[in-house]
Amino acid sequence: MPADSVFPRLEPLLPRVQKPIQYVGGELNSTVKDWDAAAVRWALMYPDAYEVGLPNQGVMILYEVLNEVADVLAERTYAVWPDMEKLMREHSVPQFTVDAHRPVKAFDVFGVSFSTELGYTNLLNALDLAGIPLEAADRTEDDPIVLIGGHASFNPEPIADFIDAAVVGDGEQAVLQITDVIRAWKAEGRPGGRDELLFRLAVTGGVYVPRFYDVDYLEDGRIQRVAPNRSGVPWRVSKHTVMDLDEWPYPKQPLVPLAETVHERMSVEIFRGCTRGCRFCQAGMITRPVRERSITGIGEMVEKGLKATGFEEVGLLSLSSADHTEIGEVAKGLADRYTEDKIGLSLPSTRVDAFNIDLANELTRNGRRSGLTFAPEGGSERMRKVINKMVSEEDLIRTVATAYGNGWRQVKLYFMCGLPTETDEDVLQIAEMAKKVIAKGREVSGSRDIRCTVSIGGFVPKPHTPFQWAPQLDAKTTDERLQKLRDVIRADRQYGKSIGFRYHDGKPGIVEGLLSRGDRRVGKIIRAVWEDGGRFDGWSEHFSFDRWMKSAEKALADEPVDVDWYTTRERDWNEVLPWDHLDSGLDKDWLWEDWQDALDEVEVEDCRWTPCFDCGVCPQMQTEIQIGPTGQKLLPLSVKQPSGQGV
Repeated sequence: MPADSVFPRLEPLLPRVQKPIQYVGGELNSTVKDWDAAAVRWALMYPDAYEVGLPNQGVMILYEVLNEVADVLAERTYAVWPDMEKLMREHSVPQFTVDAHRPVKAFDVFGVSFSTELGYTNLLNALDLAGIPLEAADRTEDDPIVLIGGHASFNPEPIADFIDAAVVGDGEQAVLQITDVIRAWKAEGRPGGRDELLFRLAVTGGVYVPRFYDVDYLEDGRIQRVAPNRSGVPWRVSKHTVMDLDEWPYPKQPLVPLAETVHERMSVEIFRGCTRGCRFCQAGMITRPVRERSITGIGEMVEKGLKATGFEEVGLLSLSSADHTEIGEVAKGLADRYTEDKIGLSLPSTRVDAFNIDLANELTRNGRRSGLTFAPEGGSERMRKVINKMVSEEDLIRTVATAYGNGWRQVKLYFMCGLPTETDEDVLQIAEMAKKVIAKGREVSGSRDIRCTVSIGGFVPKPHTPFQWAPQLDAKTTDERLQKLRDVIRADRQYGKSIGFRYHDGKPGIVEGLLSRGDRRVGKIIRAVWEDGGRFDGWSEHFSFDRWMKSAEKALADEPVDVDWYTTRERDWNEVLPWDHLDSGLDKDWLWEDWQDALDEVEVEDCRWTPCFDCGVCPQMQTEIQIGPTGQKLLPLSVKQPSGQGV
């Protein structure tokens, strides 16, 4: 297919849409390469709006890794807003990349990174706008390989009919291996067509190709088995794990957005993986083992990134950043280095038991002192044992006392509703905890100007976690439980006005639960929702629960299953789960034992600091935990002379 720019057709449409800047490209550090000089061409998508997609680290890293290869080209595309979609359809403008405005259909690979399943309708919309057949079975050699990655790829079954392949795990090395396979196949003259290329990818053992697997069902709707339908295709597909993060210091040239985005900062991933063992946390389970970036590696990335971008804030990212073995040295070293430049530092939400005032002061030394965010997750001590979040109420009160006593006035607490075995009383304990936080804040600060915001999300059981067997709480009970909590907080005359309360209703969580633990039959629902106008389901103003439920009822009319079967039903040990043939390294027996420990309210330590608990990841994936301390210091890059003296 010709790869001419569609910009001449697009440009007249820009004055007619909201935020036209998101479609023009040309960001600082973006890359446009010669089309004809490339042997393999990737279109990379984060299936959400530009403002959410551009800062995404995963896409940004792969964009740079691929473009560093001389004969490889990678460009980016994002979901277009409904106003732009309408005009594109009217004027026959296909889904395009923002870098060179080339049609997505012209690329060899259309790679989509899913961090949430609520982007599935945006995938279908992008395929349709691109002119790529929705069903993988209908595609020809002229269509790109539709490949997905990200956390949702650990159960790609609900979109198995729409994708050609899925990569499970870290993407840096995987995309280069896939590129090598495609390059060789094209150089040989494309022998065997599309089917042969997909077969070559499948036999590597690290790429899942749904068309090479058949799913058989029992009469009651459960899966009987998932089996390869072709010789040479592996029974299980393994996840990719990048070891030694210092060898992968990406992004080196972070993209600087033209329009306002959700994160206005430069970010450095300081370690990958987490072994805290929170039972609800899919990200922590599927990214094991822990691999720390060295203190010097972090320092070099920050220095290069700031020079390349001009950002004034650095985010130190990971699943639990305060757990880095040298986080104190990292924060102090960076704060010292950038004192004169007023470069601020930030962490994602901090574990209560990892917080200390020295760290907090270093993080805010050059930036503004904003609120602190902590995530106890469970309202009662009992619930925190169930989910293995080893934080006591005393820990929390002690930590917030330290914060309020040192000048902070705002603390945000994040909880979940609908966790396994949870009762109304467990959730109402959140109000009691918030009141104690306010009381302690007033006591240590001597001020009544103290705020605590309680933010609550609905729990969704995820694949490859101990809670993958758990029943999900139905939307009606979730809403009733949260209403009771809200009433208790508002009724309190002494503390109620100092407690902010934010929560999401239970309906989006049910749809997310349907998609996260669904099988191939759910694909019919996704298509029906999209055909009925479903887009941007992660945005409350675009989400329609009724549309999903009506589509599900129609799509599953001839099946022995329904939405409740996928969401609020508890699974047994012997049930074949839709994702069992995708190997995250976690031993299924270990996950089941941890599920039983949850029901018995038994806590498990972090294996970083204790003997191995045999979760299976290290021996299975031939990996190991990589942590410091290195003993190195983050020295200033140069010594600044006092004024009036020569160098």
